[in-house]
Amino acid sequence: MPEKYKIAVIPGDGVGPEVISEGVKILNALSERGFGIDFTFKYFPWGCKFYLERGKMADEDMLAQLKNFDAIYLGAVGSPEVPDHVSLWELLLKIRKGFDQYVNLRPVVLLNGAPCPLKNVKNEDVNMIFVRENAEGEYAGTGEFIKKGGLTEAAHQTGVFTRKGTERVIRYAFDLAREKKMSLTNVSKANALNYSMVFWDTVFNEIKNEYPDIETKTCLVDAACMFMVKDPRRFQVVVTSNLFGDIMTDLGAAIAGGMGLAAGANLNPEKKFPSMFEPIHGSAPDIAGKGIANPIAAIWSVSQMLDHFGRRDLGRFVLRAIESVLTEKKFLTPDIGGASSTSEVGNAIAGYIKSNRL
Repeated sequence: MPEKYKIAVIPGDGVGPEVISEGVKILNALSERGFGIDFTFKYFPWGCKFYLERGKMADEDMLAQLKNFDAIYLGAVGSPEVPDHVSLWELLLKIRKGFDQYVNLRPVVLLNGAPCPLKNVKNEDVNMIFVRENAEGEYAGTGEFIKKGGLTEAAHQTGVFTRKGTERVIRYAFDLAREKKMSLTNVSKANALNYSMVFWDTVFNEIKNEYPDIETKTCLVDAACMFMVKDPRRFQVVVTSNLFGDIMTDLGAAIAGGMGLAAGANLNPEKKFPSMFEPIHGSAPDIAGKGIANPIAAIWSVSQMLDHFGRRDLGRFVLRAIESVLTEKKFLTPDIGGASSTSEVGNAIAGYIKSNRL
């Protein structure tokens, strides 16, 4: 009997529905091949359109509806008609925090055939995995507005770094580095953030003593961004805070082929709650409905989902299919130099899966 997985699909806004349909196509192709895995899907209409119609981004019992699924597959969230802090906090962050998805795992890998804006860089030079703290830190949502509207108006935003939250994400990164036999770089800003990042570095150094086999470095975030461009080979596994990880992985996406190739996983490693998988390129409202959005990031996040389910063989197979299409260059969307539609790229990747051995 095949392993059966229930997937909650939130297509979301903008190009979200267009790229998510291609990811579902890939999952169905894997099922049809008889690889001992099967998927059922339930779609939820939440997002900015839902907000404009009903005044809320999702049903009030959203988490209760989602909690019994094996994974959540999210397209994109955001619209020019809805303030970003509303769309983010009432859907995406609500799921991340509510389901304790405290690891945001983002690969920054230059796949075969992917374009790279850096000169004289080989594929093996860009091979990073970012472990971003995903539940607290700078995105804890703690702060207030003071004396709004006057000359003394102010706002303060407080990052929250707990011992539990910091330890568990750093330990996850060490375990990942050990599993993959990679070095681990801690990215911080302790010279300027003299409480939160000093605490972060202190915890990192404590845990480092438990992993003497792992080569480690600590780098300030501004220097790390510079070195990502000048010498990307120095980074393998990277662990960092919520805000820094958010910024650095967008830079990483630009290095590794563009936002159309940027995949992300929001993980609850203990699997107490469902994890969520998404392309991280946003809703791209300027090209929504044109059928030219790049589906590769959404399909790459399918590979991450398969890894999470313990089917790393299938996860690698999906990446091979992506690389085959990128290398052949017959079906590419305009953002990476082609003239193909979203569905044509999805069909090409699905075609590889249907006609090649695992």
